[in-house]
Amino acid sequence: MKCEEAVRDLPLLAYGELSFDEEESLEQHLGSCESCRREYERLQRIHEQVDRDEAQVPPGLVAECRRNLRLNIAAVAEQRRQHGFWQRLLPAVPFLKPAGAVALVATGFFGARLVEQHDTRILPGMEPSSTAAAALSPASRVRFVEPGGDGRVQIVVEETRQRVLSGFTKDEAIRRLLVSAAREASDPGLRVESVDLLGSAAENAEIRRVLLFALQHDPNPGVRLKALEGLRGAGADPETRKTLARVLLTDDNPGVRTQAIDLLIQKNEPEVVGVLQEALRRDSNNYVRLKCQKALHEMRASAESF
Repeated sequence: MKCEEAVRDLPLLAYGELSFDEEESLEQHLGSCESCRREYERLQRIHEQVDRDEAQVPPGLVAECRRNLRLNIAAVAEQRRQHGFWQRLLPAVPFLKPAGAVALVATGFFGARLVEQHDTRILPGMEPSSTAAAALSPASRVRFVEPGGDGRVQIVVEETRQRVLSGFTKDEAIRRLLVSAAREASDPGLRVESVDLLGSAAENAEIRRVLLFALQHDPNPGVRLKALEGLRGAGADPETRKTLARVLLTDDNPGVRTQAIDLLIQKNEPEVVGVLQEALRRDSNNYVRLKCQKALHEMRASAESF
């Protein structure tokens, strides 16, 4: 590896974005190149300083921003739809142009006046709000407006609310939500955090099954690695050992396969020998093959399968 390539990849190494082979090649270069090693140390010091000065983000801020973004996008789409209606109508009927402009102004004026009201009546089947101030929420959307004869206004408001729950991983409700996030969340970062938290309760059979499911089926290697970390204390479980053997032979990430080897050889049990021999024969990654060979040597077993 040339120094130019090494310097280019240093930020990727710092953020863990290199593949296993790329990371190993870069680390070998850093071990022999003092200039690149100093540059990497300088980069690490910068990151440490940034981490020390990092601002604390309020819980739920990302979810709230995403929700507000969806609402704003929907509002813009609705405005464009209404604008398109008038654009199509007014050129077709010229004498409606002044009336249409007046209607648009009136709509904006009376719409604003409706928001200022402080009393509401509830339509049948709708949940009551204590005051009309709920309509001012950025997560609210007016769905129905009906003027009354006595000057009152009835407004149906659709609201999206967010709740913050807190507790310990041993709490049933918290654990159930973490299990749901680990299995179904579309955000891999959320799955990583959930699996990481569940790993502290891997002695529980249900939690262990969730970790095993993530290890076998999650498309993100970071989630699978977190599942392996959580399973470190479950190496004696037969189902866990069977899954680890399958992962070693089928997972497409060499880092995951390497960690699976470490868990499989914790007990140095004889049935692991055949799996290691098969991996040594089939695996295309040199480091994984070296790990298998070393494990077989420590177990005083042949590197050849019969």
